[in-house]
Amino acid sequence: QVQLVESGGGLVQPGGSLRLSCAASGFTLDAYEIGWFRQAPGKEREGVSCISSSDGSTYYADSVKGRFTISRDNAKNTVYLQMNSLKPEDTAVYYCATACFQFSPGDYWGQGTQVTVSS
Repeated sequence: QVQLVESGGGLVQPGGSLRLSCAASGFTLDAYEIGWFRQAPGKEREGVSCISSSDGSTYYADSVKGRFTISRDNAKNTVYLQMNSLKPEDTAVYYCATACFQFSPGDYWGQGTQVTVSS
């Protein structure tokens, strides 16, 4: 059974850091491009970052460039999102998926993890 499970969310003060994890089961992560998305209340889901399956190239939305880093550990079948210098506007539910910025009905999604940036 194909499954993606996110973890690592929580409450953090502005300027703080969190590392999100996306663990896969039922398939090999490095065979897919894997993306992180987020959705804030009342807003559309948006792509944050993704890592390619072919050469590990990474891509970032302008809003997180220089603050977030995506990486992949093939041995653990896990993709990470290191988030530094967090801002209140980063508050959202974060999802990982087998998609890169644009998604389609056949993509696999995790259940999401809440990130709240607040003092």
